[in-house]
Amino acid sequence: MAVSMLCCLWQCGSRSFLQRARVSFAFHSKFHSSPPAHTELLLSLHNRGILKESFPESAAQDQIPQLLQSGSQTVYCGFDPTADSLHVGNLLAIIGLLHFRSAGHHVIAVIGGATAQIGDPSGKTTEREPLSAELAEENTHSIRESIQRIFTNHEMHFHHSSRKLGTVTVLNNLSWYKSRGVVDFLSEAGRHFRMGTMLSRHSVQARLKSADGMSLTEFTYQVFQAYDFYHLNQIYGCKIQLGGSDQLGNLMSGHEYIHKVSGEKVYGLTIPLVTSYVGDKLGKTAGNAVWLNRDKTSSFELYQFFLRQPDASVEGYLKLFTFLPLAEVEKLMEQQREHPSKRLAHKRLAAEVTKLVHGKEGLESAKRCTNALYNNNVEALQEMTDEELQELFRDAPFHELLLEPGTTVIDACRKISAIPDGPKGYRMVSEGAISINHKRADHPEQVLIPKVHILTNGLTLLKVGKRNFYIIKWLGL
Repeated sequence: MAVSMLCCLWQCGSRSFLQRARVSFAFHSKFHSSPPAHTELLLSLHNRGILKESFPESAAQDQIPQLLQSGSQTVYCGFDPTADSLHVGNLLAIIGLLHFRSAGHHVIAVIGGATAQIGDPSGKTTEREPLSAELAEENTHSIRESIQRIFTNHEMHFHHSSRKLGTVTVLNNLSWYKSRGVVDFLSEAGRHFRMGTMLSRHSVQARLKSADGMSLTEFTYQVFQAYDFYHLNQIYGCKIQLGGSDQLGNLMSGHEYIHKVSGEKVYGLTIPLVTSYVGDKLGKTAGNAVWLNRDKTSSFELYQFFLRQPDASVEGYLKLFTFLPLAEVEKLMEQQREHPSKRLAHKRLAAEVTKLVHGKEGLESAKRCTNALYNNNVEALQEMTDEELQELFRDAPFHELLLEPGTTVIDACRKISAIPDGPKGYRMVSEGAISINHKRADHPEQVLIPKVHILTNGLTLLKVGKRNFYIIKWLGL
């Protein structure tokens, strides 16, 4: 794939997923004048770059299409609450679930309140720091709200089809482990796993060869994820698991366990990992996470992240992270090539993702912040809330001051310690080092004027030099 920031290669043996899907499409086209919905879904997900591998390998040819044709199916994906927010690296998995839901299938998001305490070794060079049950519970609550918000935003702003949406269920896997004893669990599940197979998994092999090796706790992770799939299959009839490409070994374990215990046919589908420009996986472990919770990454910061993507990445990201029809993506890219300075594709990408994650209000907030920061727009500043200003100038000190009659520019600067005391501070103001609400304020004794120095929302944005911002909220107005 030409997109520089994505590892979206297909590795499904001698024939790619697309070739298999086309075989299925060709078969069914003998009986349908247009692609049936189940085939159209798989082809669309492949053409967008969302699907990477299937397990079993032959499933993409006819088994999964036939299963989807037979009626609404249940698809699940797991998210371990190792932090109090998911990040952009997790977003693609949620979008995969959203596509299945739009096609009328039921989806389950499983938050791993139990498995987060075990620790997934996939893609890790060292063992995770232990996570307490209390912190896992707090993180689970936060992530649950985030997932539910994204599903609600999708339903409100992006689902335009006449097809009825499937159901959404958000579960915590701790609910089916908390009453189980270790002896009871190992007696039931452990006997169906073979050490040779478990040791052969890529995630295990990589860790065994590392200097620190692998703990027994981490080694059992694939047992728990396999049991999750089994539990969901038994209780909810779930037959498809969606996961990142680094989860293929865990998907295989679930498939094998279910086949041994119940004989049910189940399937795994993987999505590509989203990587940084230099090829690093985007996530909290790499230290470059762009979070989905607003208190960790504001709607403005999320908007700017996608707005600033390299030109070579935009088309791929539009296909992956938005629900725009592929024909519309192609049209956008044509307009981008004709008028590159307008950055139409970048702006649409940023807007679509921000609206999905933070809703229409979040997108409007991001645009206000953009205008206020980069366009020196005073009107945008006046429309901003305290929260938006603090998000926009995250590192800026926030001060609440009582507005006394006759307060001057130099008074305001000194009260918040923005300038040194004495002649040096006075000189900084008179020499133009201070701006208030994007306007130069070089008269130290100037009394603060409402709507000039104090915005209609009772705030003042004071800047010293080029990058030192201070936010003042005036009381007593």
